[in-house]
Amino acid sequence: MFHRKLVIISLFLVRLTNALDWQYHNNTELEKYLKNFTATTRGIKTRLYSIGKSTKNNDLWVVRLTAAKESKLGVPNIKLIGTVHGNEPVGREILLHFMEFLRANYRTDPKITWLLDNTKIHFLPNLNPDGFALASENMCEGEYGRNNALRGMDLNRNFPDYFRTNRIPEAPETKAVKKWLREVPFILSAALHGGALVANYPFDTVQELTSFDTYPPSETPDNDVFVHLAGVYARNHLKMHKGDACNKFQKFQGGIVNGAAWYPITGGMQDYNYAFHGCMEITLEISCCKYPSAEDLPQFWEENRMALLNYCVEAHRGVTGQILDRATLKPIAHAALRVSGRNITFRTGKTGEFWRLLLPGNYELEVTAEGYYDQSAPFVVRNFNNSLPELTFLKIYLINSSFSTTTQRTTRVTTELVRETLDGASTTDSFTEIIEEKQPINARQIRLSEESSASGNGTFVYFLFLLSFLTRLFVN
Repeated sequence: MFHRKLVIISLFLVRLTNALDWQYHNNTELEKYLKNFTATTRGIKTRLYSIGKSTKNNDLWVVRLTAAKESKLGVPNIKLIGTVHGNEPVGREILLHFMEFLRANYRTDPKITWLLDNTKIHFLPNLNPDGFALASENMCEGEYGRNNALRGMDLNRNFPDYFRTNRIPEAPETKAVKKWLREVPFILSAALHGGALVANYPFDTVQELTSFDTYPPSETPDNDVFVHLAGVYARNHLKMHKGDACNKFQKFQGGIVNGAAWYPITGGMQDYNYAFHGCMEITLEISCCKYPSAEDLPQFWEENRMALLNYCVEAHRGVTGQILDRATLKPIAHAALRVSGRNITFRTGKTGEFWRLLLPGNYELEVTAEGYYDQSAPFVVRNFNNSLPELTFLKIYLINSSFSTTTQRTTRVTTELVRETLDGASTTDSFTEIIEEKQPINARQIRLSEESSASGNGTFVYFLFLLSFLTRLFVN
């Protein structure tokens, strides 16, 4: 019933707005707006920061928006990027209105309130300020302003590639995004473009190009998730899901397409996000005209409003957790993780946290870290058929390899599967299997661990630790 109400209310969202006008804001106006937005927002934590400088020394401003507690574990980071190509600026204005939309409806719309209470959303409306300064309104075609400067670089061909070496020198904007990804553990991302109407998902690159007439899909190990993410956006877009392309020669079934199957490129940003940082990014082409008249902006906003909202909700589908030292309980940074059967590795951050978007199903997580025994942990991503997904929360404790002389791989791990309550509390009850009951979002608390530490394997492991410690004490 709770989730049914969320759906109904979200269909009739109160469209509270600020005085943000329907125009293309130049770089100076954009900076002023972002600073004012941050200074005047109440009840939601905002942070304005620059990830670096453009080729012509313009700041690349980001606004982070969240109502989550800073100390709360398992809060995913999302980034939304506009103006990758300077002559495709619809996305920058759509993102500004999305910021206003979230702020205005926080605490009045349950879905938006839940999203901001449990998510950190980073807005980068203007990745390419120098190119935008060159472009002109009502230019639907052409390349002028596309690159990061006059005779500059295409930022969406400028990143390290998964299959081959990209020999194009990296632009300052590219370096800034790479640094940003190293500093923030993003799980979900979208880059808003223009010139087509489709949700494009990785890979854009191909291992080997066999034909110049037709291009086969280049699928990632998480192709099922990417197809789902692109589909979520397209289905919630007022037009994209129809699959109508901007010319009669193209048709996108369901409004989505694999990037390489459309046309392959090298050095794309969405591929880099996924292959090098584990962040699932898709490219959203949201206007047939690259730089349409400002008069059309209200219509573009209406088309994308619910698609953006529901896409951000998807950051809560899959698994998250923390990798800890069994003895010290300290987080283990840079541990390598892989979902069995998916040949792609991702890593923990400095807090030992990790995230992975996954569809409902049974999985096993493989964990390796220097100085620790390898571990594997089975887990379940459940489907409650609610309007909101639920992250499965794991805590995995690794055993330091220096504590024992045995070298066998540990396959049974001490693992916790936890659901936080709405107020952030958690229980300490132990179970040997996942609880099956269906409960409201974020109100379920389940824990998967070994049998009680007073018996079985827990006692045996403790005895080994104690024996090893005493042996070293007396021998040395």
